[in-house]
Amino acid sequence: SLFNPPSFPLTTSPSMSLSSGTPTCPVVHHSSSSFILYSAAQHKQTHPAALPRNTHINGTHCFLASHTLEIVDGNLKMTLGMIWTIILRFAIQDISVEETSAKEGLLLWCQRKTAPYRNVNVQNFHISWKDGLALCALIHRHRPDLIDYSKLRKDDPIGNLNTAFEVAEKYLDIPKMLDAEDIVNTPKPDEKAIMTYVSCFYHAFAGAEQVKLLEWIRRTIPWLENRVAEQTMRAMQQKLEDFRDYRRIHKPPRVQEKCQLEINFNTLQTKLRLSNRPAFMPSEGKMVSDIANAWKGLEQVEKGYEEWLLTEIRRLERLDHLAEKFKQKCSLHESWTTGKEHLLSQKDYETASLMEIRALMRKHEAFESDLAAHQDRVEQIAAIAQELNELDYHDAASVNTRCQGICDQWDNLGTLTQKRRDALERVEKLWETIDQLYLEFAKRAAPFNNWMDGAMEDLQDMFIVHSIEEIQSLITAHDQYKATLPEADKERIAIMGIQNEITKIAQTYGIKLVGVNPYTVLSPQDITNKWEAVKQLVPHRDQMLQEEVARQQANERLRRSFAAQANIIGPWIQTKMEEIGHVSVDITGSLEEQMNNLKQYEQNIINYKSNIDKLEGDHQLIQEALVFDNKHTNYTMEHVRVGWEQLLTTIARTINEVENQILTRDAKGISQEQLNEFRASFNHFDRKRNGMMDPDDFRACLISMGYDLGEVEFARIMTLVDPNNTGVVTFQAFIDFMTRETAETDTAEQVMASFKILASDKSYITVEELRRELPPEQAEYCICRMTKYAGPDASPGALDYISFSSALYGESDL
Repeated sequence: SLFNPPSFPLTTSPSMSLSSGTPTCPVVHHSSSSFILYSAAQHKQTHPAALPRNTHINGTHCFLASHTLEIVDGNLKMTLGMIWTIILRFAIQDISVEETSAKEGLLLWCQRKTAPYRNVNVQNFHISWKDGLALCALIHRHRPDLIDYSKLRKDDPIGNLNTAFEVAEKYLDIPKMLDAEDIVNTPKPDEKAIMTYVSCFYHAFAGAEQVKLLEWIRRTIPWLENRVAEQTMRAMQQKLEDFRDYRRIHKPPRVQEKCQLEINFNTLQTKLRLSNRPAFMPSEGKMVSDIANAWKGLEQVEKGYEEWLLTEIRRLERLDHLAEKFKQKCSLHESWTTGKEHLLSQKDYETASLMEIRALMRKHEAFESDLAAHQDRVEQIAAIAQELNELDYHDAASVNTRCQGICDQWDNLGTLTQKRRDALERVEKLWETIDQLYLEFAKRAAPFNNWMDGAMEDLQDMFIVHSIEEIQSLITAHDQYKATLPEADKERIAIMGIQNEITKIAQTYGIKLVGVNPYTVLSPQDITNKWEAVKQLVPHRDQMLQEEVARQQANERLRRSFAAQANIIGPWIQTKMEEIGHVSVDITGSLEEQMNNLKQYEQNIINYKSNIDKLEGDHQLIQEALVFDNKHTNYTMEHVRVGWEQLLTTIARTINEVENQILTRDAKGISQEQLNEFRASFNHFDRKRNGMMDPDDFRACLISMGYDLGEVEFARIMTLVDPNNTGVVTFQAFIDFMTRETAETDTAEQVMASFKILASDKSYITVEELRRELPPEQAEYCICRMTKYAGPDASPGALDYISFSSALYGESDL
């Protein structure tokens, strides 16, 4: 049922169905992807003669070494053996778990996957599977959504088996090959049948790790693309903290998982090349390049999300500052406007005397001056409200309502003020007896009072700075303000002098003062009290600025501390990357020495992790202090993290490449000198110094080595060294190609020619010459095995190297 093409239905007897050879062709074609021409077999399947059937069988089983005549004769044993050989060759033999393969590898895989499950102990492919729990455990381990393992009972083997068969057929596309009653009622189920069925689970779940990583990336990207802004600073800071948890906790294991997948893929490809097997090609959408592209997309979205978070936090900071400033200005304005509409609506001039009416006129002029002075504050309130709306303030409705109320009230004040002036102007005679000194006091006191209100507002104004330069700018502005205080004090003294002059005139001319200036609500005591309040706010402002200076200095120390470490760690990571690159291309020393050096580099890098952790701690302090920039370094924590992750990935990949080179060297039997020559040639034509040659560089390398390459031949070679069409030739692929092209063995003539050179062209060689020219071990080996030279030109102690070379060549040939 596993390999039963619909166009070749089997009869009741497998031996008779397969004896024609025709059904076996698509079976092998389906399971091995080998190119088998079975159209001729289809054309002649109607002829019952044995010879055409032999042709069909031979066409399919030439590489299975089956006895075709026995299969044609309907030998059931040979027919079933042939089917098992197909299954073993194309469904089980390629299974590899650590150092085991085929049956042992499949058994080890089953044991590991089912180890955590109760009542499951897989030791073989017959008894261990009778109760059906092992099959259910395999499914639950990879797809827990398909089976509720806790509800399975060991005393219900038929139910367990049927559950596993039905789920596998419905959700995993694994056909039902076995019968539950046969397995349970058979003392020892057929091992090959169980292995065949279990191997289907192995292949079905082979790509789980890649799917898991890709699924995590697909789940994470929508979260990072969600740019819905929060309305409060607390909510946005929580988003930032969630993002930091993602960077610190959730992402690093996925980075390690991605690195491990790449290492496993490279190791698998190397082993397949060493076994002269085709390169492994993952299914569409699960290739290493697909994972890399998905990962790149994740990092791009991640960067945009972080920038969006920081921008939103700065926006909310600005909004909070503007909202508080809006409330202060509104409160001051509303406090100032309290009662103004009532005063302007009074008709006291209708019953007032001439003196009182004239006083009311002057008072109204002073109010108009005060009203004009407050126009700037109203405009500021409207401007702040507009900016809050433009920045999408969450409580913009209440801001707009309050601002609209102030504007409406301001318009009403203007209307009422104009109406009162018109009424007072109608009584022109009332203007003649107004005391000019009261009027002058009112006119000078109102702007001065407004200036003091503005000064108090500025002295109590909140400020947000992010650098020492900004706070120094505020301190400079404050110092400039303090420099204007002596001039303001002169104005205060002048205003108080007006009041003193009024008192003096009243005393001189016997004018009875009511104690209140008829032109303004401001009294000399109000000016004095407010002036004292201004003077008290100045040192308080000084203290606030100095505290902010201390905070910014602390932030600057954090910046410098982080920069001092980052400026060391960043170049250190780059240096280590370059050193690893130099070690990987170094042609001096053996591969084992390179491996030891790389292991030492890896240990040094691991030991350096404490510096990264310390930098992370300083970065956390900087984040908590809401420091967003650092002019002392070009390295951000993200740059350091990425560099650190790349360094770990590079050292792991480089160690893996050297391990693969050792495997290749040992498997191909090439010497260290040959490897060094290959490396020197590779390094010379690796113009980009990235450990890979592009096709043009590779072609130039081959031409320099004497290859006469046409387009077709070069294309053939490129398919050998770049089976995945990546567009580059790695050093490992270059070694594989060169070992295949340059492999040769020494001949007896070459050995004789070497000895003749050592003997200075004599027909014999002496013991002294051997010991002088050869290493001690090789010299003693030759002395012990060479016979004495018996030629006419022999000298005492002469040895026959010609017979020795012939004998040695014969031994080597064997």
